[in-house]
Amino acid sequence: MTVASILARKGSKVISGRPEDKLEDIAKILAEKRIGAIIIVNPDESVAGIVSERDIVRQIAGQGAAALSLPVSNCMTRKVITCTEEDTVERVMGLMSTNKFRHLPVVADGKVQGIISIGDVVQRKIEQAERDAEELKRYIAG
Repeated sequence: MTVASILARKGSKVISGRPEDKLEDIAKILAEKRIGAIIIVNPDESVAGIVSERDIVRQIAGQGAAALSLPVSNCMTRKVITCTEEDTVERVMGLMSTNKFRHLPVVADGKVQGIISIGDVVQRKIEQAERDAEELKRYIAG
């Protein structure tokens, strides 16, 4: 199973922001859309960074409410690990686990194609395990 199969079911709509957006505006988008992270893109739509709920909480804990008026570029992760649609679910699970993050941008030709979360990956793994169990039952019964 590949990232492309996840995006085919989930869709490839990506909520993004710009480095100059205020942290408060990014936090509002996260809350309104009920998502855990936003990809921050450059004017050419390449990945500039990613900001998660955790990043915002850390910023506020360190600087207080004044942090909300700062540009998101102050707290976003700049070295973003990405994947491609051809990557396997096992590979992205490994990336997420090893690097301790829950959201992974999908990129092609330097542009964002989608984003997958650990929830998307876990859901696909559960579905695969259920299919495997069903096939095994049929094999044994057959």
